[in-house]
Amino acid sequence: MCYRRLVARGWESKAVESQQEDARAAATWRPELTPAEKARAERRALLELALVQAQAELRAARQAAHREMVQRKLEALKAELGTL
Repeated sequence: MCYRRLVARGWESKAVESQQEDARAAATWRPELTPAEKARAERRALLELALVQAQAELRAARQAAHREMVQRKLEALKAELGTL
């Protein structure tokens, strides 16, 4: 193997190592959230999951009454998400 290739690979591995270290440092540093902020973030996450589930349910709904009910559920979830 050529010496230049070995040197280039060494630089590449150092660059990758540095990028991984930067990513780890960025991922671990987060400002401390207050209990209210944590609760709000958890509530938002739950509402977003419920919204995705309701959208899937709406796509699968065959009966008009069921579609209407799920549509109302979607609107309520979106309204609540809008208040957060």
